[in-house]
Amino acid sequence: MKQVLIILLFFYHHGVFGGIVEICKDCDVNDVSKAISVANECDTLILLGGKYYSEPILVDKSLVIIGKLGSEIVSASGLQIITVVADYVSFSGVKFSGVKTNYLKENAAIRIKQGKYFEIENNIFEDCFFSIYLEKSKYGIIRNNQINGSATTEAESGNGIHAWYSSHLTIESNRITHQRDGIYFEFVDNSLIINNISIRNIRYGLHFMFSNDDEYRNNVFEGNGVGVAVMFSKKIKMIDNAFIKNWGTSAYGLLLKEINDAEIINNLFDDNTIGIFVEGSNRINYIYNTFSSNGWAFKFSGGCDSNDITDNNFVNNSLDMMVSSSIQNNVIRGNYWSEYTGYDLNKDGVGDVPYYPVKLYSYILDQVPESIVLMRSMFVDLVNYSEKVSPVFTPKDVIDNSPKMSLVND
Repeated sequence: MKQVLIILLFFYHHGVFGGIVEICKDCDVNDVSKAISVANECDTLILLGGKYYSEPILVDKSLVIIGKLGSEIVSASGLQIITVVADYVSFSGVKFSGVKTNYLKENAAIRIKQGKYFEIENNIFEDCFFSIYLEKSKYGIIRNNQINGSATTEAESGNGIHAWYSSHLTIESNRITHQRDGIYFEFVDNSLIINNISIRNIRYGLHFMFSNDDEYRNNVFEGNGVGVAVMFSKKIKMIDNAFIKNWGTSAYGLLLKEINDAEIINNLFDDNTIGIFVEGSNRINYIYNTFSSNGWAFKFSGGCDSNDITDNNFVNNSLDMMVSSSIQNNVIRGNYWSEYTGYDLNKDGVGDVPYYPVKLYSYILDQVPESIVLMRSMFVDLVNYSEKVSPVFTPKDVIDNSPKMSLVND
């Protein structure tokens, strides 16, 4: 909201609403580049329908560009469509298409270079190598866009929304599909990703690295190679997101690597190969999350310290937890485990006997992946039962001393 007010105040101050340039096939101005050249600073350009084949366009002044009646800008040569090198630029209601795969340059439908206070809203991006590319830009809003790629392999595809060395971005209510990564952040700080749907992307629904103080809320990541990958970042909040049906040999709902001081709260991990895979991540609170029908719900690798796994629901997962190293001072407490068979004699809602979430079969499966063929067999039941009666291999410190008897509600 703050960014919007700043843009509006700037435009009012410069009299933007008094200058309008109309673009159509029969108008005096029938080309987008020509419209930009004749426009004054802060004018509004209106495309009055039709398809415009264009060579690369440079926007070097503050402008509002609005598309009406199905206006479409197509890259005539398959190269980048629009490059913005000005502040206070807005795009809405335009369809962009025709940006072809390039193995040397990251061509995009819209590229913002060192811009501030920009807005990209209510547009359609169809079959573009990169759709939106932000480079050293800040205070921007990308909202309500439809991004439809046609990616089949990682090598030939680009990202839906790509941000590099940027800050104070709001990525809101976009639908992104069939790109390499739906959303990609690298060195992007103090930004919000909210209410987006990122589905069926080749690699990641959301991929971010070296990006701090960011917040991700109410997003859906479904059917991607990996739902979300978070690497080398700190002070992250991931709240009320859904990670669904991210399946494959190396697929995760959420991958965390070298993350510190984060909040993972009230998310849904449903029907993923691995709900969360964690490596080298510290001081993370996992609270009120639900893990349901995953292969592994939670898989800990090494170097994880001072994490708190509290008040989560583990429901009908093939394996609830795998820990590859010492639990150290990580805390597991007060979670609901659908496989818990203990009792609650004093009826306080907390089991009277601890729950050990790591099964012997999970160790066997980790060492010998081919043993997956034995899943659900009587042999596996016997192995797990024998370890439960006389534990030798499973870690004694991976324990929930206060398991809940019913589902946890936040």
